[in-house]
Amino acid sequence: MQGGYPPQQNGAFGQVRGPQPGYAGPYPGQSNYGAPAPAPAPAPPAQKRLDPDAIPSPQASDLPAVQKSRHRIDPDAIPSPIQVIEDDKAKSTEPFTTGVRGQAPPLVTTNFQVKDQGNASPRFIRCTAYNMPCTSDMAKQSQVPLAAVIKPLATLPPDETPPYLVDHGEGGPIRCNRCKAYMCPYMQFIEGGRRFQCGFCSCVTEVPPHYFQHLDHTGKRVDCYDRPELSLGSYEFLATVDYCKNNKLPQPPAFIFLIDVSYNAVKSGMVSIVCQELKTLLDYLPRENPDVDSVVRVGFVTYNKVLHFYNVKSSLAQPQMLVVSDVSDMFVPLLDGFLVNVNESRMVCKVQIDDTPLFMFADTRETETVFGPVIQAGLEALKAADCAGKLFIFHTSLPIAEAPGKLKNREDKKLIGTDKEKSLFQPQVGFYGSLAKECVAQGCCVDLFLFPNQYVDVATLGVVPVSTGGSIYKYTYFQAQTDRERFLNDLRRNVQKKVGFDAVMRVRTSTGIRATDFFGSFYMSNTTDVELAGLDCDKTITVEFRHDDKLSEETGALMQCAVLYTSCSGQRRLRIHNMAVNCCSQLADLYRNCETDTIINFFSKYAFRSVLTSPTKTVRDSLVNQCAQILACYRKNCASPSSAGQLILPECMKLLPVYLNCVLKSDVLLPGADVSLDDRAYLRQLISCMDVTESHVFFYPRLLPLVRLEGDALPVAVRDSEERLSKGGVYLLETGLHLFLWVGANAQQDVSVGLSGFLLFSECICCVVFQTSLPVLDNPFSQRLREIIDSFRAQRSRYMKLMVVKQEDKAELIFRHFLVEDKSASGGASYVDFLCHMHKEIRQLLS
Repeated sequence: MQGGYPPQQNGAFGQVRGPQPGYAGPYPGQSNYGAPAPAPAPAPPAQKRLDPDAIPSPQASDLPAVQKSRHRIDPDAIPSPIQVIEDDKAKSTEPFTTGVRGQAPPLVTTNFQVKDQGNASPRFIRCTAYNMPCTSDMAKQSQVPLAAVIKPLATLPPDETPPYLVDHGEGGPIRCNRCKAYMCPYMQFIEGGRRFQCGFCSCVTEVPPHYFQHLDHTGKRVDCYDRPELSLGSYEFLATVDYCKNNKLPQPPAFIFLIDVSYNAVKSGMVSIVCQELKTLLDYLPRENPDVDSVVRVGFVTYNKVLHFYNVKSSLAQPQMLVVSDVSDMFVPLLDGFLVNVNESRMVCKVQIDDTPLFMFADTRETETVFGPVIQAGLEALKAADCAGKLFIFHTSLPIAEAPGKLKNREDKKLIGTDKEKSLFQPQVGFYGSLAKECVAQGCCVDLFLFPNQYVDVATLGVVPVSTGGSIYKYTYFQAQTDRERFLNDLRRNVQKKVGFDAVMRVRTSTGIRATDFFGSFYMSNTTDVELAGLDCDKTITVEFRHDDKLSEETGALMQCAVLYTSCSGQRRLRIHNMAVNCCSQLADLYRNCETDTIINFFSKYAFRSVLTSPTKTVRDSLVNQCAQILACYRKNCASPSSAGQLILPECMKLLPVYLNCVLKSDVLLPGADVSLDDRAYLRQLISCMDVTESHVFFYPRLLPLVRLEGDALPVAVRDSEERLSKGGVYLLETGLHLFLWVGANAQQDVSVGLSGFLLFSECICCVVFQTSLPVLDNPFSQRLREIIDSFRAQRSRYMKLMVVKQEDKAELIFRHFLVEDKSASGGASYVDFLCHMHKEIRQLLS
């Protein structure tokens, strides 16, 4: 058999996923909605209907409101995200085994265990469709995007085994001679095991003598289950010297901390907090083995409009400061003593860190800063040390001092909503693009921690972090007292998390499809290689696929993601993830096996990139159009005949309209009056490399009622709408970036005694609007609430600050912004109105 899984691994066709969680019968209050359709052949996916009389024909406008008619749609009669999430949890009780080709995994909102049996875990790869159309015509007709969201270094839960490391000795990993795909479960051994046929390109390659093994009666190697690369979907190879730059094994990486010491930075308390924390952080640098000291070297720079380098060589009693004032031609004034081993230079480092805020810059009056030369300084230091590494830059203001990369304030609210709005998302100068290219070539990743009190041009300052695989963190109006906890948690997690350096990723596919587009934080100098100066465990790369030939239902479609990187101990490795999906010639099969959360992740990234070249209104319209085409194609080709007045949605896409509406109402595409340009640029860059779990909660936040907190189970969430809130209740809302505790106006009268200790502090709520941690009270409610908040924070890549909101308080406006099923203050439609609008668009396409 060529391509696909060998028959003994659960058969070539695999199981098809049944309909996604739905409702047992009609929705409450709607006789017709949810009734099963008669089954023509082939049986279409289960589908949901809305009664024609329940949907008034909306007025023609951008996103129209439902007319006030006697037919007001009951919100309980339209698909509920909470119901779908709960149904999926109820049915996903067994571990998810990956050996079945084309099987869609449980939703990202479900806790489940994964057993790798030959396909990558959904923690590493999630697809928009697990049944790819056989032809490009069919793909065009359906308009369903074909994409994979890949998180190569994802952290696995403790009960799952991390990818094994395979060492094939001096010869290096075994690969196909023609397409260079790496050995994996899709390679078919032939001629008694002396050759193998590639599952990707069908080329036959000799098996090296040292790798030879006999086959059993089914044609499988007898050592198949002893070798990760023959039986698992994900594993690592130890790379040989041929996979290294200049055929030289890499040096261990370095971390350089570059701290803005201008007036604002010192006055806000940022400099003091960073320096205090660095003394502890030096003991937590990343390491492969927790029992061995980290080999990562460190260096320190402070700057305002000049740069100060520190010699912290172990033989010195006191650190030495060297100042570079000619920032137009950046160089590193010392080589020996700048990048040091922490254990050897610990005492000198601590003296330098203590002195920075206390003596050197405590009384500074310097307000101007540079930024370009700061990155150049770190880059030059890594070049001189011939190693890859990461720059941690702590920066406060728009770089207006005379230097390369100098910027001016260009925030102009008048451009919002016009054709010129896109220029505000583009970098102001070309300087940072060229600098990013140099950083990637050196393996220099940049993480930027911003503490702005006014416009700093995130669209431009973010160019180097985004192109190098780095991260941006933003703490607007930073105050030591209220923001310290969030900033320090972000910094600690960032320094300690698993990261690879100087990485190159390539996605190979079987004949018939190819990777054509990529989204994320990286650089590409050609059309196939994704280059990442740094790649950490939170970053995803999203890949879109297009047909270049027909696919076969029998063999399915294969993809292999290979990431070559340097580990934090300086080892060169290849991480391999393999994925096989089914192929179908019937549209009904495509619509049965899609994943809406991944489609929304893809759409948001596509849309947020499009704002660089098109007006936001155009971007919103094209999203609505594509979504309408997907649903119209389903209605026309897969649904049973019915009245044109009914809205019929595929079972696994019934939440597409509500989630798409959340993307359309996001601050990037439809900002409120108070949303700054910097915030929009920041969110745009943040979403570009988000995984499906985080984008799900970002677009559709989790809203938990907290009246009864019994046992370990979480209360079932409620829908994101004001009408779901009770005046007597207390609710926790999580967006992945923020946490809100909403306290109803009547909470004190109505809520049980278990709350009383906690509510003592809600009486003085005005004083604690930005409370970041709850008082530790000795009652079960307070204890359980703190546990829930801690567990939510542990699930996210960024620390969520808690904001306490009392009903009818001014701060409630911020909280309401995240009730995404309601009409938004910036003009975004409610879920009900948007569903009517989508129905109208679908009817127009069908007529």
